[in-house]
Amino acid sequence: MSDTPDSVVQTYIQTHRTAFLDDLADWLRIPSVSAQPDHDADVRRSADWLAAKLKETGFPVTEIWDTPGAPAVFAEWPSADPGAPTVLVYGHHDVQPAAREDGWDTDPFEPVVRDGRLYARGAADDKGQVFFHTLGVRAHLAATGRTTPAVHLKLLVEGEEESGSPNFRALAERHAGRLAADAVIVSDTGMWSEDTPTVCTGMRGLADCEIELSGPDQDIHSGSFGGAVPNPATVAARLVAALHDEDERVTVPGFYDGVAELTAAERALIAELPFDEARWLRTAASHGTLGEAGYSTLERVWARPTAEVNGIGGGYQGPGGKTIIPSSARLKLSFRLVAGQDPDRIEASVREWTAARIPAGIRHTIAFGAATRPCLTPLDHPALQSVVRSMERAFGRKVRYTREGGSGPAADLQDVLGAPVLFLGISVPSDGWHAPNEKIELDLLLKGVETTAYLWGDLAPVLAATAAVAAVSPP
Repeated sequence: MSDTPDSVVQTYIQTHRTAFLDDLADWLRIPSVSAQPDHDADVRRSADWLAAKLKETGFPVTEIWDTPGAPAVFAEWPSADPGAPTVLVYGHHDVQPAAREDGWDTDPFEPVVRDGRLYARGAADDKGQVFFHTLGVRAHLAATGRTTPAVHLKLLVEGEEESGSPNFRALAERHAGRLAADAVIVSDTGMWSEDTPTVCTGMRGLADCEIELSGPDQDIHSGSFGGAVPNPATVAARLVAALHDEDERVTVPGFYDGVAELTAAERALIAELPFDEARWLRTAASHGTLGEAGYSTLERVWARPTAEVNGIGGGYQGPGGKTIIPSSARLKLSFRLVAGQDPDRIEASVREWTAARIPAGIRHTIAFGAATRPCLTPLDHPALQSVVRSMERAFGRKVRYTREGGSGPAADLQDVLGAPVLFLGISVPSDGWHAPNEKIELDLLLKGVETTAYLWGDLAPVLAATAAVAAVSPP
């Protein structure tokens, strides 16, 4: 093999592969389950372990940032290049609960390598995808002869993502100056498949609420009072029935205001993906598709806003009949949002829509949880193209585009820092995030390492040029 930068990167990765995987296994043994108070000390231990390992990697600054919940890890490696752009990498070190009796073949916190796969809780979500940056930056230095990265490199690895990131936005706002960056790389996503490498370009936002409906002060006899007083369970059912029209569009006034519509080019790129709807339905454990008219299944879950009934209840639920008018009923609703939608406007619209449908004699309250904003990177953004080039260089094939139907804290970084968010993940659907026998494909994990080894050198001039254009462009 000739001594090209690519061959130097690949040789460096193979030379250090065993030590890299041994270190990752050590980290995976720490049961950093943020949702279970019994593991609070383990989450702290995980943060301490990562901070020490990043220091060993070469980051001159490593810090533990406390929150009212679990700690985050911050690291910084300045570039020696004057005016080098800054890149912030985001990930998380907490994991989902796991126990052998959940269906694991082995202890979820004792990593096992089998058939080219590393099995352990957190292997893919998200410790493996955080950790590939440590070997990647060292391979970048080895191939370029540099002593510092080509970009001013920062990492923020939170400890509460699997618990809904309740303190993340406040953390980002409090440390906004330290986190300032020209671009954010999120390594907490995946690819389409082992054979189809992809880059995610956006995630949906989320707003959710609980509606409480109160009628009579107690359950009352349906024979004596039925048909003469309002029934909160009936009102709940009518709200649900009114939420969508015959084309499965959300009926809340203003819900679609500002929605970033898919372009013809974006729809064509989505259609390129080898999507097997029957297989997808089996994964969904569903017996049919249904959604907004005029859009494909992938377009619905990636690029269209939705409203879902997460729960409905009220009245007697026991065996047999009980002829009452219940005193109360409740609904749980969630709204997935896309670029152009504002969670605050959605909340106001839902409150107004609900109030207009409540009859006299029914009292109601509506409580919204903490919202997550949507984020989207345009396909032609130069920094996104840098990620694509680096992945294609590592994988040796064309990289396509996806979006994520779910939601995460990436939009908070975009909102607080005013920087574009780019996604770099190498996990695949079969990795089983949150499920028993979670794993990571070792070949893909090392492709993630290789991608980041190429990325910093590619991204540095791209971000510098983008900043230069912005500096001379009128506001």
